[in-house]
Amino acid sequence: MKYQRPKGTADILPAESAKWQYVEAKARELFKKYRYHEMRTPIFESFEVFSRTSGETSDIVTKEMYDFYDKGERHITLRPEGTAGVVRSFVENKLYGPELQKPVKTYYMGPMFRYERPQSGRLREFHQIGVEAFGVDSPALDVEVIAMAIDLLESFGLDSLKLALNTLGDNESRQAYRQALIDYLEPFADQLSDDSKERLHKNPLRVLDSKDKKDQEIVADAPSILDYLTPAATEHFETLKKLLDDLGIKYEVDPNMVRGLDYYNHTIFEIMSDSKAFGGKWTTVCAGGRYNGLVEQLGGPETPGIGFGLGVERLLLVLDATENGLQLEDPLDVYVVGIGQSVNAETLKLVQSLRHQGFSADRDYLDRKPKGQFKTASRLNAKYTLTLGETELAEQKANLKSMETGEEISVSLADIYANFAGLLA
Repeated sequence: MKYQRPKGTADILPAESAKWQYVEAKARELFKKYRYHEMRTPIFESFEVFSRTSGETSDIVTKEMYDFYDKGERHITLRPEGTAGVVRSFVENKLYGPELQKPVKTYYMGPMFRYERPQSGRLREFHQIGVEAFGVDSPALDVEVIAMAIDLLESFGLDSLKLALNTLGDNESRQAYRQALIDYLEPFADQLSDDSKERLHKNPLRVLDSKDKKDQEIVADAPSILDYLTPAATEHFETLKKLLDDLGIKYEVDPNMVRGLDYYNHTIFEIMSDSKAFGGKWTTVCAGGRYNGLVEQLGGPETPGIGFGLGVERLLLVLDATENGLQLEDPLDVYVVGIGQSVNAETLKLVQSLRHQGFSADRDYLDRKPKGQFKTASRLNAKYTLTLGETELAEQKANLKSMETGEEISVSLADIYANFAGLLA
């Protein structure tokens, strides 16, 4: 029998995992500057955590969740996104206490699962890096989250980015807009797709997000939510735009943007790339928004929140499609060449000592001849070689060679063990 990975999943092999580590390290480095701290939540949660928060008419709940009943007859789902699980943890662990500094800033990294048709940059097991900030209802925090997302993408060298912005307003705004949208769509009810017909009265905003071409033609002339904002919602959005202007962050307002999850309100945004990875079309790499009310839905006190999620697979596709691709160096400091069986133990001691001194080091384990070992050192881009044969061992010395200059000197083993860095000065 031939065993293969499940459809819609990927093996991340050693050469590729270095890129993943690079992306994750850059993200951790940036989040630290913004004072965001990591939270790790379970890969699976109770089904209700997502069905209650994501919306009963969302594609995630109706079509894409991997859910099952475990041996205790508990309804479980593999997490399809990161926010709801972080909010559940925030509530369960009472991270909203008055003694905690506001906002509470967190980030997460890890796999998510959605059952959908696999395609480039969209798998059934995929990975997200995301941030969530709780406890502050200020447009200034919205701007910080957006600025951090842009900073993160630019830290990878991406400069052709577009920020699309919209607001879903507060509850009063949404209710007024919801009715206006139903009034507009009802005359077209028979022409809508089956999904949109079902959503028309349950959640008409979902119709705006339809991928069906006929639906898209119908909603092209639909009313804009910007015309139904309350004064408070308008002020929040106008302040947001002014602060973005003050920071010199360019944006485009897209009144038709609604996002794929029902918990969003007020600010929503998408950051897009016109990478060659997607044929030069503007494609969303990072997206998020504000979700005031989500904490209450999961049993917590009234607590505003905002965050974003970034797809790692999609980001890597974009980075690999840049002019020179994502090139990562994997330098080897020292390769120890051993000549003869009698030096086997000493070469092993040497590589261990060098590693303990902070250098990357390797040696031969296949009993290759010296010529083969030097070829390996060259192929691994070793900066230096240390050569040890029977004569050198007897004299307690080794030959140190710079692979860049070809310069070679004899050094004592005692000096190597004591302070190898001093020999390179």
